[in-house]
Amino acid sequence: MIGIFDSGLGGLTVLKEIKKQLPDESYIYLGDTLHVPYGNRSDEAVYDLTRKACDFLFKRGCRLIILACNTATAKALRRLQQEYLPTISTVENNLNILGVIRPVAEFMAQKSSGRIGVIGTRGTVNSGAYVVELNNQKESPHYKVSPLNAGQAFKIEVFQQETPLLVPLIEEGWADSAEMDSILDKYLQALKEKAIDTLILGCTHYPLLIDKFRLKMSAKCFVPNPGEIVADSLKAYLVRHPEYSSSESESKVEYFVTDLSENFQTLAEQFLKEKIKINKIEI
Repeated sequence: MIGIFDSGLGGLTVLKEIKKQLPDESYIYLGDTLHVPYGNRSDEAVYDLTRKACDFLFKRGCRLIILACNTATAKALRRLQQEYLPTISTVENNLNILGVIRPVAEFMAQKSSGRIGVIGTRGTVNSGAYVVELNNQKESPHYKVSPLNAGQAFKIEVFQQETPLLVPLIEEGWADSAEMDSILDKYLQALKEKAIDTLILGCTHYPLLIDKFRLKMSAKCFVPNPGEIVADSLKAYLVRHPEYSSSESESKVEYFVTDLSENFQTLAEQFLKEKIKINKIEI
């Protein structure tokens, strides 16, 4: 059983792509809709909320959890791996938690010709997590063999832009509004002026707007779906670590949230293009 955790609706963009790549696995999705968005919360608050979510998912039978939330990945993943996992994981029942930032950074470092834009919540941007991971790629063999970069000095420039209004608007169902278009134009202007060649959607809510991003950016700017990147990375990870694959005879997906509104149910079903049962729980 694989757990997928997000602060709200956005993690469904990751789950949808993972299900395409790994249809035989079983999943539990948990959205902390009571506390969304995470972007303006302190590191300690994000860690505490994410740890409680992991507790829930592990107790439900998950052995591997994907933090499908950039803010949780940036602010809580390392601490969860270093402090939390050693207290609950054993040799007999080995558990793990993975994030979404590293696979996206690895992919983008291979695809960019040197000027990468990052948009995300205030928490993700201020953490500098993407800047760190992108700069770490200078030692990566994947980067060195990329057709764009082979034999060249590592010279990626990263330009970040906080986009704090997007998650609340998406969660409220305003993705297709004129107000959203206006806000996107304002947020993206600075990155356009930097002539970026690739754009990282540093929040799992943002693929819900991917057509708008691609339309508003230059045709020369590559805007990939991070959900697809994470799904490809997870598929490769399970090949290397088959012990985390689901043992159930029949695949299934369960959905949980910490606050269930009619709006969330509607948006989730519209995006997934299927009727789903969502359970409200406390963590």
